[in-house]
Amino acid sequence: MKVAVYYNNKDVRIEERPVPEINDDELLVKVMASGICGTDVLEWYRIKKAPLVLGHEISGIIDKAGKNVKNFKVGDRVVVSHHVPCMKCHYCMRGHHTACETLRKTNFDPGGFSEYLRVPKLNAELGTFKLPETLSFEEGAFIEPLGTVLRAQRLANLKESDSLLVIGSGVSGLLHVKAAKARGIKKIMAVDVNEYRLNAAKRFGADFVFNGNENIQSKLKDVNENRLADIVIVCTGALTAAKQALNSVDRGGTILFFAVPRPDEGLEIPINDFWRNEVKIMTSYGAAPNDLKESLDVIAHKKINLKDMVTHKLKFDEIQKGFQLVAEAKESLKVIIYPNMTYFDSLKIGQLF
Repeated sequence: MKVAVYYNNKDVRIEERPVPEINDDELLVKVMASGICGTDVLEWYRIKKAPLVLGHEISGIIDKAGKNVKNFKVGDRVVVSHHVPCMKCHYCMRGHHTACETLRKTNFDPGGFSEYLRVPKLNAELGTFKLPETLSFEEGAFIEPLGTVLRAQRLANLKESDSLLVIGSGVSGLLHVKAAKARGIKKIMAVDVNEYRLNAAKRFGADFVFNGNENIQSKLKDVNENRLADIVIVCTGALTAAKQALNSVDRGGTILFFAVPRPDEGLEIPINDFWRNEVKIMTSYGAAPNDLKESLDVIAHKKINLKDMVTHKLKFDEIQKGFQLVAEAKESLKVIIYPNMTYFDSLKIGQLF
């Protein structure tokens, strides 16, 4: 089978590997659609483990099922999560599923940028979900990223009465905008330095958009009754954005780091001011099975439209172009790769744009 092996953002190679063998408790999935995530192009995060097969936003069809697998059969359309928690350790029992050691060790084999992948027993039991016939494979590829967004907003206790500032209007930031709109948040504001993405944020539900080079604090007060934001969600790893978040949160507010700066970049926190004003700083990482179930439900019931976020559909051998588009972050949003050429050929290119 063909796999796309990541060496760095400018070197993603199509190589040949054997189709994985499965045991009686596992699944073999034929990958139909695989999204490129912003984390896939974080070289400081990825390159230390290269070469490797990335890809975790996938949907596909079960090609083989072990004899002990009861809930799935050959031909089922599915979405598969790469990381799953044990659901019974100290961290899982306290609701911190993504801090679970099992979640950090589990993965499918070899990765979503491949024609086939092996789904281990635990992933088959806790991280595999049937994709309704009413949903496209492209929509299925959004279930994992949307699940991470829904988890973050739940942890931040985002309420209808809150004013929300999303810093970074890439795919994750735009998903936060769409999810907040679906929750009924009355005042949603978005920041970016890219006009293309600011226009997308406005189109997808942001009430106000600000260029990151402007005085964001002044802009916030102009549109938010002379107050800063109740909830600030950081969706870019730029250090300037993290600093901007510290200056944009209102008294009694919350800053949630959905993305973080590089580990070698220091971030000075005004802890005395935050102490006096009861400002909370928190993080959110990944998604747990219940978050993915919620995401699937949200998408299946058309509460959030995701089709308009797909800007590029690429053949498998064009994956290097896909990585370039995502890394450059100019005029692209969600880039979908199609490891199965037959399915790609059947698409009407543009039908999801």
